[in-house]
Amino acid sequence: MKKLTILGSINADHVISVPHFAKPGETLTGSDYHIAYGGKGANQAVAAARLCDKSTTSISFIGCIGEDGIGRTMKQAFADDGINVAPILEKQGQTTGIAMIQVAASGENSIVISAGANACLDEAQVAQFADEITQADALLMQLETPSPAILKAAQLAKAHGTKVVLNPAPARSLPDELLSQIDIITPNETETEILTGITVTDEQSAVNAAQIFHQKGIAMVLITLGSKGVYVSENGKGEIVSGFRVNAEDTTAAGDTFNGAFLTALLDGKNTFDAIKFAHAAAAISVTRKGAQPSIPSRQETLDFLFTQQN
Repeated sequence: MKKLTILGSINADHVISVPHFAKPGETLTGSDYHIAYGGKGANQAVAAARLCDKSTTSISFIGCIGEDGIGRTMKQAFADDGINVAPILEKQGQTTGIAMIQVAASGENSIVISAGANACLDEAQVAQFADEITQADALLMQLETPSPAILKAAQLAKAHGTKVVLNPAPARSLPDELLSQIDIITPNETETEILTGITVTDEQSAVNAAQIFHQKGIAMVLITLGSKGVYVSENGKGEIVSGFRVNAEDTTAAGDTFNGAFLTALLDGKNTFDAIKFAHAAAAISVTRKGAQPSIPSRQETLDFLFTQQN
């Protein structure tokens, strides 16, 4: 069995649709308010669980929920998706993390998060579930949980030959101490600029940015370019792998779906190009649906979509 472990955040997403983003001092009337399960870590874990071949791959998730009903309900939902939830701890006196998400008529979103229990994911929890990291083929992380635990998990993984994958979102600058532990990094254009100082506007600037990541010891760089696709660079070669054209309804969790799908495809034995195409397909389906986790497709839906695109 292949094993993928995700370390990251769990949020209850409070979502409201708006005609456009409110200007300072402006009150808008929104619609379609609902609560969806989210958090970058949780989205990526759910994507991996739905998109992997369950007969050959297992998914574990290290995270924290609060002492509340929504947290427990989410943990059960993750288990129902086939995720090993034993490493998700309930933190006393804390609330489960929340995100306030506005979705504009254009399909774009604007997000404000409150960490809640996510802020409790510490080095002690990483040590407690060290086996989940050291026995995994890959460890996938993001930046919605505290840095010390991310660094400790990366060091632990690196020391045991587990591939370390970082989706550096939300964007913030990172120490070389962490970057030197990473095998695969998957930033978008904004995150790339913060981490490299290079504004990515075209393929050449993506090449230059990727070189900076390579110089820090990162073997594979995937810079997501929105509708233009993904620039991938490894072994001294780089190319843009284009995505699929769909009518976007809601881009929430598209990046998370891409990350979860890409990793499971790699673990399935696909080459980098085919793994990116599979991830593009999963992300394309997700943007045609509302919400974070509700929008993430199954493996079969994604394979069917790829089949129709190729024929």
